[in-house]
Amino acid sequence: MVIHRLPVMLDRQWRAQCQEFLAGTAPATAPAGDGPEDTYNLVRPRSACPACQSPIKPWHNIPVLGWLWLRGRCATCGTAISVRYPIIEALTGLLSLGLALRLGATPELVGALLLGWTLVALAVIDLDHQLLPDVITLPLMWGGILWALLGIGGGLPVFAASLEDAVIGALAGYLSLWTLFHGFRLLTGKEGMGYGDFKLFAALGAWLGWQLLPLVILLSAATGAIVGVALIALGRHGRQVPIPFGPYLAAAGLVAIVWGRDLMNAWLRASFG
Repeated sequence: MVIHRLPVMLDRQWRAQCQEFLAGTAPATAPAGDGPEDTYNLVRPRSACPACQSPIKPWHNIPVLGWLWLRGRCATCGTAISVRYPIIEALTGLLSLGLALRLGATPELVGALLLGWTLVALAVIDLDHQLLPDVITLPLMWGGILWALLGIGGGLPVFAASLEDAVIGALAGYLSLWTLFHGFRLLTGKEGMGYGDFKLFAALGAWLGWQLLPLVILLSAATGAIVGVALIALGRHGRQVPIPFGPYLAAAGLVAIVWGRDLMNAWLRASFG
């Protein structure tokens, strides 16, 4: 719901703001099948088939199971329902199960689930729209600082060990990519990433602490480079077409939640003995 509707809501908001500023701007409109203009948010209107506008029954909206029950088609008109819905639902469920098995019934599990679900939403939104919305990234960053301030922890050192680590992590995450962005722009005259990437990295620094930021940026940069080169080599992506960096940051953040401390300790032992 968030992945699909939030970009539409933001688009309407920006159009409305432009309409207030510039006379004659056309009123914001929703994509076909998304319901009346004045009732479009994360709750209303009810989920409906984009083709025939028939409301989706609650039992058809159960994650994964509803899609399987309908055999991937609308119950009313038979239009195919994209397989991406059950894929994202299944991956989110597996992620939640993996975090529960890793962390157990600890207070950290609550924070890990909230962070993990948010990273999934951000990754897919960035893939679809090359957008990391401030309405998600900024509350996520402040949430990490609040989590550290409250001192909530469990049996495993997943998150920032102290408020100081969280604040330094947020500052280091934002300023490191901000500096890289402006340095790259001065050298090439091009923009290598967006400000949303800075904010997402800051949010990861707030939750995980500054100590795990090197691991996150190395994993995300290496994965992004490998995937980008592969896509270009296979002709699936043009050289001049930007590749969103948010999904790689999000994936690296998820790896850091589960194995971050172990990977950092192994790296330090291998480097310094």
